[in-house]
Amino acid sequence: MTDDEVLGRAYDGRLMRRLLTYLRPYRGQVALAIAAIIAHSALDLVPPYLTKIVIDRYIPAADLGGLGTIAALYLAALLASFLLEYLQTWTMQLIGQRIMFDLRMQLVSHLHRLDLKFYDRNPVGRLMTRLTTDVDVLNELFTSGVVSVFGDVFTLVGIMAVLVWMDWRLAIAAFSVLPLIVAVTQWFRVNARESYRTVRTWIARINAYLQERITGMATVQLYRREARDYAAFDDIDRRHRDANVQSIFYYAVFYPAIELVGALAASLILWVGGARILADGGDMLTLGSLVAFLQYSQRFFRPISDLSEKFNILQGAMASSERIFGLLDTPVEIVPGHHRATGGTGSETGATRGKWAGPGVIRFENVSFSYVEGEPVLKNVSFEVRPGERIGIVGATGSGKTTIVSLLLRFYDVQQGRITVDGIDIRELDLADLRSLFGLVLQDVQLFAGTIAGNVRLGDESIADSEVRGALDAVHASSFVDRLPHGLDSVVAERGSTLSVGQKQLLSFARALAFNPRVLVLDEATSSVDTDTELLIRDALKVMMRGRTTIAIAHRLSTIQDMDRILVMHRGELREQGTHQELLALRGIYHRLYELQFESTTA
Repeated sequence: MTDDEVLGRAYDGRLMRRLLTYLRPYRGQVALAIAAIIAHSALDLVPPYLTKIVIDRYIPAADLGGLGTIAALYLAALLASFLLEYLQTWTMQLIGQRIMFDLRMQLVSHLHRLDLKFYDRNPVGRLMTRLTTDVDVLNELFTSGVVSVFGDVFTLVGIMAVLVWMDWRLAIAAFSVLPLIVAVTQWFRVNARESYRTVRTWIARINAYLQERITGMATVQLYRREARDYAAFDDIDRRHRDANVQSIFYYAVFYPAIELVGALAASLILWVGGARILADGGDMLTLGSLVAFLQYSQRFFRPISDLSEKFNILQGAMASSERIFGLLDTPVEIVPGHHRATGGTGSETGATRGKWAGPGVIRFENVSFSYVEGEPVLKNVSFEVRPGERIGIVGATGSGKTTIVSLLLRFYDVQQGRITVDGIDIRELDLADLRSLFGLVLQDVQLFAGTIAGNVRLGDESIADSEVRGALDAVHASSFVDRLPHGLDSVVAERGSTLSVGQKQLLSFARALAFNPRVLVLDEATSSVDTDTELLIRDALKVMMRGRTTIAIAHRLSTIQDMDRILVMHRGELREQGTHQELLALRGIYHRLYELQFESTTA
């Protein structure tokens, strides 16, 4: 069972105290809303008492002036009640929206600081649920639950006090149905809680199933799984429907049951009160008091129903808050250091921020690392990359090539040894300064919905259109960009789905070039493109590598043959290094890799 399916406790004081901290910045508005709620609840007590006065005093006396005065007061009470309810609703909805904004911004900020290991463990769909559905549930708590409960409680207490004050014996008759109310409410709470858990379980399974199948729709269609997947979803969807129908049953029983108990209370009031009026001639209990009692009893059961509904809101909020706070409490393992770049003033932004003033010597010193304890991916790896040097890294799948890049950029932290830049451990460096040294081009290019220019500058407005154009020209991407309807302003679909693999790769090169990095890192950047595009990319690479330190992970050995030095990784160890010719002469691992690729291309 995933944490999306776990309901948790109906009320958790620790979680509620933490939730209430989000109200602190808006405590003035909360106080206004509470005052409006209490005033509205007090005004709700007025109309029945005005009815009593009319029946007992002004109707028997045929006093039209008094009736007009009471009618005016009745209308004023209703108007004031409307205005107070409007004020309370507007204020709480506004507070709820602001809290949702604050909470989502806090979540996104935290997600930006979490390391890649966290994203390896947590599916995207689950994180999206935290930011959307769970935050929406908390909004309902703040707008309809946590503050408005004051109104329901105050209304109940107020009505009980007024009834006892008017006639305590008739009040006892009205309150005699309270054990039935408690029994019905408890039955509803227990069963609705279980029903809520079941519905949420099937919602989580629907979301997981749809996300997986929609993402893999090409595979579904290729292997003709439509009918089987449809049948599987039909089963999940039917169970979700049945769970909802079951929950509807509890609501369908609860609200009529409350109405029935209310009717029973009204019957008791009429029976007991009517008998007393007939017995004493209206001296001790008047007809107006009896009518007022009936109206108060109607108002008495309404907040009980509301409180039961707020129990469900509270229950959902506890579950959602536990998941949200679990995400917010996830520790940030990649902690930024305090050593700032020695170049620049520290006030620059974007591509110019924190330029490194040193020569930029990179060293791996006995670095070891494992994703899973006991299964090392790198073992005592040591090498140096000198400024302006072009380094190629090759090796079989799983030999640790990409891990070297991930550690260098601090997507993960080394577990043994250290990595330094100009003698400074990268764990001591400010993360933004460290990463500003590098331009990374991956095999799988990440493009965002927006424009061509927006995907090159990535929101850094200090990169002018002329620089974007220059970067596109340098990597031979202008040829296809100029053919697009709006050039640099042409729309890029989500994940760049309207562009070819080669076009996306050229855009990623332009992006790296536009940010003008000191060190260019290429992670199998040409392995997924056709031969013609690869020739364009090779030419673009020559432009990009000119005057820059380059670290290139390559699957095709042809792309790194002219590198200054090639590192050969094997089972997590650096086994060979040298130029292409030197490594061939060793007739070792590199020679075998070269022969295998040469044979496969000539077969």
